[in-house]
Amino acid sequence: MKRMYYRAMYYTVGIIIMTLGIALTIQSALGTSPFDALLVGLHRTFGLTIGSWEIVVGFSMIVFNAIAERRRPELLALATSLLTGAGIDFWVFSIRDTIHPDVFWSQLACLLAGMVIAGFGIAFNLQADFAPNPFDRMMLVVSNLTGWNVSISRALISILLVLLAFFFGGAIGIGTVLITLLSGPLIQVFMAQIEKVDRRMQPVTDSIHM
Repeated sequence: MKRMYYRAMYYTVGIIIMTLGIALTIQSALGTSPFDALLVGLHRTFGLTIGSWEIVVGFSMIVFNAIAERRRPELLALATSLLTGAGIDFWVFSIRDTIHPDVFWSQLACLLAGMVIAGFGIAFNLQADFAPNPFDRMMLVVSNLTGWNVSISRALISILLVLLAFFFGGAIGIGTVLITLLSGPLIQVFMAQIEKVDRRMQPVTDSIHM
């Protein structure tokens, strides 16, 4: 029961942190992650909010993951898409009037801050092992099926998403390149650190709940 509590905590906090990072990369106007670039492109092409497209595309990825792993779709992953979509829209609407960098260096600072924050949030969410973002689950599915590490799997999926985002006029730029190259290693570093902290905290939390 207590382990479920901590997993839920990692899950919720991870989504909050991750979506803030995503909103900052969008606001930087230098390009977003390949996945978010696609969402922005769909938003520009067909309307609906960026968060709404997160839900639609996330559902498509859930179906793909289920077929690839030959098991039922993860319904909790759909909940993650819903929460992530809501989080993206919340943060985008919250910061768009207060954070609007208009020169390159401020845009770059906004982009880098968003990239680091999003990477930390993703690592936090994955630590929950509860219901990861469908894109991150796909990253792990491809890694497990091919034997490639997380960084390579993420990079190859990102190339496909960039092509789709380009087709729909998505938010592609220098930020897309930086995020594609650096997000995987960042997530791996954060995951290792979070796991260390989690192991150190485990005896303490166990003694508290005895």
